[in-house]
Amino acid sequence: QVQLVESGGGLVQAGGSLSLSCTASGRAINRYAIGWFRQVQGKEREFIAAITWGGGSTQFADSVNGRFTISRENAKNTVYLQMNCVKTEVTAVYYCAARLRITAVDTAAYAYWGQGTQVTVST
Repeated sequence: QVQLVESGGGLVQAGGSLSLSCTASGRAINRYAIGWFRQVQGKEREFIAAITWGGGSTQFADSVNGRFTISRENAKNTVYLQMNCVKTEVTAVYYCAARLRITAVDTAAYAYWGQGTQVTVST
């Protein structure tokens, strides 16, 4: 079992920056890749970025590549999503998720999910 808790959501102005955190706990957490997803109300959950826990391999959606970064701090079992130059259309609930070993873009590939944190982008 893996437990995930997101934090850092809130209100941010368009063009600004915000950092989200995902803190993981459970057995053998260092075997899991962590992904970030977002879900706009009424729409499907979409992939944003992911990182392997040990190897540092990362993957990004085209829509955020170059503006968002993902990193991890193993000593704190925490993965960070740094969002820069945010756009109004990214107002959504942001989730982190865990799957064994390698990253993936498909929500069905992730076995464990956090409860989500709301991000609202204002104009």
